[in-house]
This record gives sequence, C-alpha cells and structure tokens, in this order.
Amino acid sequence: MILSIQTYKKTEFIDITSKVLAEVKRSRISDGLCMIYVPHTTAGITINEAADPSVKEDIIMALNKMIPETLNYGHAEGNSPAHVKSSLVGVSTTVAIEKDELVLGTWQGIFFCEFDGPRNRKVYLKFINNDIKKRAGVNYS
Repeated sequence: MILSIQTYKKTEFIDITSKVLAEVKRSRISDGLCMIYVPHTTAGITINEAADPSVKEDIIMALNKMIPETLNYGHAEGNSPAHVKSSLVGVSTTVAIEKDELVLGTWQGIFFCEFDGPRNRKVYLKFINNDIKKRAGVNYS
C-alpha cells in the first residue's frame, strides 16, 4: 500500500495517523504489525505527540538549530541539511496492531517529516498478520 503525501513547506511534519489507521482497517488485520517506510533521502517518519501542535514546531526548531543551513556542506544540490535530518529522524517505523487498531500511546501520532519541500511524496505501508485464524484460513466461529 502506498500513501501519497503532498507537502507545502520546506520543513513540516504532517500527521498521517488517520491515513495509516484507515489502511489498517481496510487490511482487516486484527493482530499484527504495520511497517511504515519513506523512500526519500530528504524526508522521514516519526512518532511523537499529536495533541499539541507546538510539539512538532519545537522539534523542527531544534532540528534547524542543530543542523543549520549555513554550514560549509559539500553536496552541490543545496539540500544537505535535509539529508542529515532524514538520517537523524529515520525513514521507517513499526507500529503494533491489536484489535484492528494501531497501538499508540494516548498522545502519540505518526508524522511524515518533510525536510526539502514542497514536494509530492510517498509512504509505503506493509502489514504482517499475526492473526493465526486468518493466516491458517480456519474459521473458529
């Protein structure tokens, strides 16, 4: 499954939790894993607080301070800070699925992290089904 993500800023975090959950529901996996992968070298994926929007802004501010645009980077395209941020944040995460729901903490959300936008991006979802009844094709009802 591939999610299409449109970004609008150079750096932004987009909450994709509801999109991922919709695909979990569509997969009909009640017990398993959802692997989320971003195939881009200037983007990432993370799980963090989704209740307070200032948290994602704080993370962006801290990343920008740690990885400034003004260093003497050798990469000629001018997006070296985006590559560094992607490496630090990471391009994949895995979330457990239980009872047809993502296992996330009360305040957690899944964020696509854009570091070189605006762009059209992709997020890949892969599911591992641990539901023995469905895997074996046996109807226990």
